[in-house]
Amino acid sequence: MRQDTVLALVDCNNFYVSCERVFDPALAAIPVMVLSNNDGCVVARSNEVKALGIRMGIPVFQCDNMIKRHKIRVFSSNYSLYADMSRRVMETLKQFTPDIEIYSIDEAFLSLTGLRCEDYAACGRGIRQTVMKWTGISVSVGIAQTKTLTKVANEIAKKHPRYGGVVDLSKGPGREIDFYLEQLGVEDVWGVGHQYAKLLRGQGIKTARDLKYADMEWVRKRMTVMGERCVLELRGIPCFGLDRYPMPKKGIRSSRSFGKPVATREELEEAVASYVSRAAEKLRSQNSCANILIVYIKTNKFKRDEPQYANSLHIRLKEPTANTIDLTRHALQGLGKIYKPGYRYKKAGILLEGIQTDSLIQLHLFSSLDYAGREREEKLMETVDRINRRWGRGSLRLAAEGIRQRWKMRRSMLSPAYTSKWEDLLIISV
Repeated sequence: MRQDTVLALVDCNNFYVSCERVFDPALAAIPVMVLSNNDGCVVARSNEVKALGIRMGIPVFQCDNMIKRHKIRVFSSNYSLYADMSRRVMETLKQFTPDIEIYSIDEAFLSLTGLRCEDYAACGRGIRQTVMKWTGISVSVGIAQTKTLTKVANEIAKKHPRYGGVVDLSKGPGREIDFYLEQLGVEDVWGVGHQYAKLLRGQGIKTARDLKYADMEWVRKRMTVMGERCVLELRGIPCFGLDRYPMPKKGIRSSRSFGKPVATREELEEAVASYVSRAAEKLRSQNSCANILIVYIKTNKFKRDEPQYANSLHIRLKEPTANTIDLTRHALQGLGKIYKPGYRYKKAGILLEGIQTDSLIQLHLFSSLDYAGREREEKLMETVDRINRRWGRGSLRLAAEGIRQRWKMRRSMLSPAYTSKWEDLLIISV
């Protein structure tokens, strides 16, 4: 007998804020926000901050008065902490089913189809309680027959406390689902971007329910086959399966704005070498090599009283590689060609393209390395990655990356790396 597809979307509530609260109980029930790189904009808010009307993405200097008046606790982004907590949440979810798609740092789709569960809502509550008990992170669970409807269910679970964080639409009659879709703006439907939302509203399609019953021919003509699939999913017909094995990235970028303007070539070289190191590590983690490297630098365009300059260089490598040393050498040579003294640089970065599987690369006819030489290089990089995973990123690095790294982004309100640094380990006195 064929069993209907049942999916769950597990979404961590205010994830960055929740991570900070796990290790500091004094933050519970008080307004908390987390800022972006260089402490620029608001990227995560507690419910208390949302209730104050502070928008996502607003520059922090525009809400200075609100921060002081309401005694909001503000944190710099602590990515090492958030990544480790995300890993713990995902490992917990894998206890319930092996069919899982990690969609983002704080979201995952789970297949509940094979669990033979009589009460999916009870299963959702079990997931929610276990994640909270094992990690301290609060999650919302939306259950339905399609990915798009799980998004709708999760949105309802998150916004309305009376559901206890779990909403199950998998067995509900059509009119019950329509009741929820009527409350969801069309711009909040998964897969409907800003431009499509504008188009739909112009046609009088204002809610998710309106979109569900929209003319399919018109949708396909104006929103392509992806729009058609979105409508079918709202009607309970699965079009998007779980992506258990994400495709390797076709481009890897590593860049940051500097914490202070950089004027010297030496500091730019440190930054570029550091970014290459991070990108090469990501490249190796997906067993890939790249044969195109782009390096770029730019000044701060908002500083109109300062001279402006921006440039980039596209470098095609003779052979695809994931070797940090090779990539850094090419990047620094490229930087030397585009660097101009006399400017205060705000940002630098690198982009790796031409990415291919490392087992299928085409070697150059006059390659300076034989098979044994490439094997030695690969083992060297494996050793570097293993040491850095064991002792923390940057424990072993090229001298070109520098020691003091004064150009690093500003993070003046950074919380400790509670889970990944021995010296930051939480100590409780009783």
